[in-house]
Amino acid sequence: MEIEVNGRTIGVDNEGFLLDPDEWDMDVAHFIAQQEKLELIDERMEIVQFVRDHYTQNQSVPEARTLLKYLREKYGKETATRKYIYRLFPYGYGQQACKIAGTRKPLKLMLDL
Repeated sequence: MEIEVNGRTIGVDNEGFLLDPDEWDMDVAHFIAQQEKLELIDERMEIVQFVRDHYTQNQSVPEARTLLKYLREKYGKETATRKYIYRLFPYGYGQQACKIAGTRKPLKLMLDL
């Protein structure tokens, strides 16, 4: 399967995750978010960028608890909740945030809250 973004053909799996995370850029993120019917508001974009940065540095997707720790340290425990994450990504952190961030499909179930 493939998607077309700004004249580029990009391979995706049957769920829309990129086959090659190196093909990710902000245009791809916006395209995938649009397919997920999500607007990339600042709060979503911050999580997408966190996932992307972690993936780039570690070649792995951060577990949800890693994201919650980041949010707790930056905004306090009121924001670092499963409810907050699901409000931003109603179909799940692993299914939507990681897809928009251009990672391969996460294999661990611990990613979703």
